[in-house]
Amino acid sequence: MLVEELMKKNVTTIKPYATLKEALKLMKEKNLKVLIVDKNSPSDAYGIITNTQILKAIVAEDGDIELLNVYDLYNKPAFSVSSKIDVKYAAKIMIEHNIKRVVVTDNNELLGVLSITDLTNYLMTWVE
Repeated sequence: MLVEELMKKNVTTIKPYATLKEALKLMKEKNLKVLIVDKNSPSDAYGIITNTQILKAIVAEDGDIELLNVYDLYNKPAFSVSSKIDVKYAAKIMIEHNIKRVVVTDNNELLGVLSITDLTNYLMTWVE
């Protein structure tokens, strides 16, 4: 099975200079744990920010996150894989690097996100 068959295609993005409050609001509205951070230019890389990163910032700042932006916390470049590779190779990368989610891109264009949960759910279909 290819990554493109398993990935989530409906991806929510956010600008790097958005506030953490805006990111949290978007996550809450869409019931998400992760947002993909947009590129600043066509040759730039995508980033990723998770609810865990935001939670750590909130704890570190004693709840005052008004002055923090996505840019201050996100990981860039996000680990990415091609939509055209077998899921076993994506899984290998994710396991070896202890990554829960990878951005799926082809030609540096965002196509989706693949998570460990997606892979686990796929594996569960083997035992039914």
